[in-house]
Amino acid sequence: MMTTPAAPAASAALTTPLQARPLRLSTQQPDFEAQFAQRLHWSAAADAAIEQRVLDIVADVRARGDAAVLDCTHRFDRLHAPSMAALELQPSELQAAFEQIPDAQREALLQAAARVRRYHEAQLQACGQSWSYRDADGSLLGQKVTPLERVGIYVPGGRAAYPSSVLMNAIPAQVAGVAEIVMVVPTPDGTKNALVLAAAHVAGVTRAFTIGGAQAVAALAYGTQSVPRVDKITGPGNAYVASAKKHVFGQVGIDMIAGPSEILVLADGSTPPDWVAMDLFSQAEHDELAQSILLSPDAAYLDAVQAAIDRLLPEMPRAAIIAASLNGRGALIQTRSLEEACAISNRIAPEHLELACREPQRWEPLLQHAGAIFMGAYTSESLGDYCAGPNHVLPTAGTARFSSPLGVYDFQKRSSLIEVSAAGAQTLGRIASVLAHGEGLQAHARAAEMRLHPSTNG
Repeated sequence: MMTTPAAPAASAALTTPLQARPLRLSTQQPDFEAQFAQRLHWSAAADAAIEQRVLDIVADVRARGDAAVLDCTHRFDRLHAPSMAALELQPSELQAAFEQIPDAQREALLQAAARVRRYHEAQLQACGQSWSYRDADGSLLGQKVTPLERVGIYVPGGRAAYPSSVLMNAIPAQVAGVAEIVMVVPTPDGTKNALVLAAAHVAGVTRAFTIGGAQAVAALAYGTQSVPRVDKITGPGNAYVASAKKHVFGQVGIDMIAGPSEILVLADGSTPPDWVAMDLFSQAEHDELAQSILLSPDAAYLDAVQAAIDRLLPEMPRAAIIAASLNGRGALIQTRSLEEACAISNRIAPEHLELACREPQRWEPLLQHAGAIFMGAYTSESLGDYCAGPNHVLPTAGTARFSSPLGVYDFQKRSSLIEVSAAGAQTLGRIASVLAHGEGLQAHARAAEMRLHPSTNG
């Protein structure tokens, strides 16, 4: 999910009531494909001015290190610090924040962290272990899985705070065995969020700096006198952060270039309309570019959800953002069947996919592309955001066709293991020799041939 600065809540003094009217479509109307494609369209192309500013910032940080980071922090976050040491959060401050937050927040943080950790520990056992086997000739073939040494996690800051992003990025890294986890979080005007700091304490963050934006990404990618260079950078951010991650890729690994948040709900009409309306709101409230779509073969149910939207919208503090998102990018689509709804879902490849159905297990096998699948009426997407256990860092903008949620595997690397026996070299050497000569690489061929026994050579 790409984040944007939080917009002001809707004013109670508005004279004209806000309306949220997602585009109403039917797959049977003649122009469905054209209208559907237009509603889905979102350009990932970055603004040229943003791109140039990011390039300048990255180059400056690479050249001047700490001095450039301090200048950018002063300029963009209005935070004047005499040195980078003043921008580093000490473990004692993280612990103090954990101890000082309200009991309810502390308990919720611990419970969420435990569930996220338990899920990723299971993931480690299932797909994060080294393995090997020996073939008939006694040769050993396998894969060695090792953790990255140091990673950087970007946590958005400003008006909005995301302690859940701390848990979702740091915990799988820790479970994977990463030795050092460096967190960067902007604190405009020096305002620190206690819940974010407490989450860093719970999640095992090693070092933390109150820096953000493209300058923080560049500092992590290239290292400065104070910020250590990392092997990979993960975590969401605004357009400047996304652009910076793109430009430093290759120097470091990155998780993904995230777009606006998305939810797609497939409904058979059995889930209360108010529940589904609020699930659509849960993504729409992120920002105006977020996308919320409902697919159902039941036209009366779509009407009921629209009525719930009309009734519930005035209650929402972020009503203006929700309305702008639903009006600009939302849709309520009547399909011929749930089978057709599943086919459309596979075309969209959404970040969050809810099966608001009586028999979600019936429809799940038809779904090929989604960042996360939420099954059944009681499984709201928001539970996945905070505490269900699976990671909430998910592919957006259709990239779920080829990308996966953030996981333990993102904080590991794999090395192939090959130990060829003397007997195995006789078989493999002849194969390699033929193929190497065919490619015109005689040294390759001779290296294999030298290991052949005289009786098999030639």
